[in-house]
Amino acid sequence: MSRIAVVTDSTADLPPAIRERHRITVVPLTVAFGDESFRDQVDLSTDAFVARLLASETVPTTSQPSAGTFEATFRELAGDHDAIVAVLISSRLSGTVESATIARDAVAGLIPVEVVDSENATMGLGFQAITAAELAAGGTLTATAIAERLRSTVRAYETLFYVDTLEYLRRGGRINRVSALVGSMLDLKPMLRIDEGQVVPVERTRTRSRARAALVTFVRGLPHVERLAVVHISSPAEAESLAAEFDLTVARDNILIAQLGPVIGTHVGPGTLGVIVDTGSPTP
Repeated sequence: MSRIAVVTDSTADLPPAIRERHRITVVPLTVAFGDESFRDQVDLSTDAFVARLLASETVPTTSQPSAGTFEATFRELAGDHDAIVAVLISSRLSGTVESATIARDAVAGLIPVEVVDSENATMGLGFQAITAAELAAGGTLTATAIAERLRSTVRAYETLFYVDTLEYLRRGGRINRVSALVGSMLDLKPMLRIDEGQVVPVERTRTRSRARAALVTFVRGLPHVERLAVVHISSPAEAESLAAEFDLTVARDNILIAQLGPVIGTHVGPGTLGVIVDTGSPTP
């Protein structure tokens, strides 16, 4: 067994079977509805979150794990590991990296911890955690070498998605009220991507079918696809159908379907569909 532990956070949206197969430890972020707080994908599943989101007048909020939570995780892993690599959600989207860095310093005398800013989220982070686990399992690289490998390839992951409504982006302060109103009136489906660690707009399409077609065109236009994830919140059949579009682009065994968790769901809302691509090499 590898003596290097791999840690990520719940926004990686790793399917449970993948987490278990690669022995990846997941530290949850928190979703709150008013005074009620839930650990992402621990106390609250995505399906339960969506049901509550649609029924509640309370706007949910999210928060990063505390430094104490990370410290407790690192101390527990120190019992049977020699080092830890923690690859986490983009520091431009969350303070999670900051919490883990404080915890790293607190356990410095006990176990070395490498904290890596993925500059990504959902399976753009998840693929990096999987890569870290694969490298650790190889048994030839140190934690420092694994972290350096991850940092040198953060631009190898392309994340593109569309949201069904602009309302959740407005609630989170990503767009203003006027833009949300106009978008709703025109039924626009904004295409978004993660670029240098932050969410940026790409284009707006008029229909869901056109937005989906744009995802297909994007993936097929890439020079190389190492592996791919289709992500959704509450539309598994649509995700399966989209994944089938890529059978000639990438081997089916290298295509994952992942459900976005409550934390990501808070900011993008139900109906979101996206693709995350591991291109195998960083873009310039």
